Amino acid sequence: MSFSRFSFSVFAAFVLLGTTLLAADLRVGVFDVDVSPPVGSPLAYNRCDAVAMPLQATGIVLVGADDPIVLCAVDWIGIANSAHQQWCARIAEAVGTSADRVSVHTLHQHDAPICDFAADAVLAEYGLNGTMFDVKYAQDCIERVAAAAKHAMQTASDFTHIGIGEAKVEMVASNRRILGEDGKVRATRYTACRDPELRAEPEGTIDPMLKSISFWNGEQVLAVITYYATHPQSYYLKGIANPDFPGMARHLRQVTLNGIPHVHFNGAGGNIGAGKYNDGSPENRQVLAVRMANAMSAAFQKTERHEVSASSVSWNTAPIVFPAGEHLNEESLRAEIGDTNAQEIDRKEAARNLVWLRRCGQNDALTVSCLRIGPATIVHMPGEAVVEYQLYAQQLGGDAFTAVAAYGDYAPGYVCLTEHYAQGGYEASPRASRVSPECEPRLKEAIRAAMNIETSR
Repeated sequence: MSFSRFSFSVFAAFVLLGTTLLAADLRVGVFDVDVSPPVGSPLAYNRCDAVAMPLQATGIVLVGADDPIVLCAVDWIGIANSAHQQWCARIAEAVGTSADRVSVHTLHQHDAPICDFAADAVLAEYGLNGTMFDVKYAQDCIERVAAAAKHAMQTASDFTHIGIGEAKVEMVASNRRILGEDGKVRATRYTACRDPELRAEPEGTIDPMLKSISFWNGEQVLAVITYYATHPQSYYLKGIANPDFPGMARHLRQVTLNGIPHVHFNGAGGNIGAGKYNDGSPENRQVLAVRMANAMSAAFQKTERHEVSASSVSWNTAPIVFPAGEHLNEESLRAEIGDTNAQEIDRKEAARNLVWLRRCGQNDALTVSCLRIGPATIVHMPGEAVVEYQLYAQQLGGDAFTAVAAYGDYAPGYVCLTEHYAQGGYEASPRASRVSPECEPRLKEAIRAAMNIETSR
């Protein structure tokens, strides 16, 4: 081989190698879509008479580590069953990945829509379709979010570092379950609480820390995502759609950071609310928002940056088949849905229960997933999981930086510990939880599997 041909071959090899390396570089794209409900459409508990502040679907697309990964947070109370599956599948199709690499969560605001196509289909049998949520608009939201995620992937920016930081949120979260001397729940300190004696009770079991993960290209920050576990409402049932204090805090931080995108996820806060520090007065919404924004700021200020590459990223999933609550019975649920004398909200709840019961009967699995980027670990859970599952995931992670997003597929309702069902209280009641007490070992096993942790740990 002549020198010139050899030189050309070496040059071509280096070009090919360089192309491969560039293709493996990590990139992040961010999307933000207005998903505010139309005025006159149903909210979770009443009708939307106005929109005080836009509800958003925000998220990130990670590119460069196998197929794209999408994390999406939506300012709705819940997305359940086939609706959750459709959100994930449509976004996956748009960005060219598989549905199991898309994690969609809600922030669980109460003056916001719910989305459950399967329940609406059941209600249609009784002439009640469209009464739970605006189905056409929900489908439109899915398409717009999918298109935005695709654009985010196409315009994604290189990132070289991950930043991690955490800070305590002062005077927001408190446990809702107040136990008596007999070990049973004697009172529930709801998110808005006017009872001075209940507000004087200790905070109880919470996770006071807000986690911050940021994406950097050298010295330039590209996006920030945060995680904190609490019920997100200050006051509600006013018919005025709004993202409540977490959405306000997110917006405040984004403005403070000169428009740098900020995505926020609600952690496992099923039994956590602001009741100790919130009497439900409208002016307290701003107070809670500022406290949360202060923690977001403090966590960002404490950021430690770590260089990452495609080999620093992993994604793992584990299936979980929840056991249906023993109180669920198809015959009685169908009778309740068909009872024209019953309250409409009860008939709609019965439809959601029926859909879930059928899924459990078919062993239809939900998903727990775990994303690792360098030193950051993010665990994604379905349902309205109680904070003990978040603490459990962090315990499994040991000294690792572990954030948790719950409120994935909303179908199971509250997912409590086994002992909670014996203690009573709202969260473990048939009204709130669609799973049986055997849910705890199953969810913990799925968390361990997703985190790839040995069961002995």
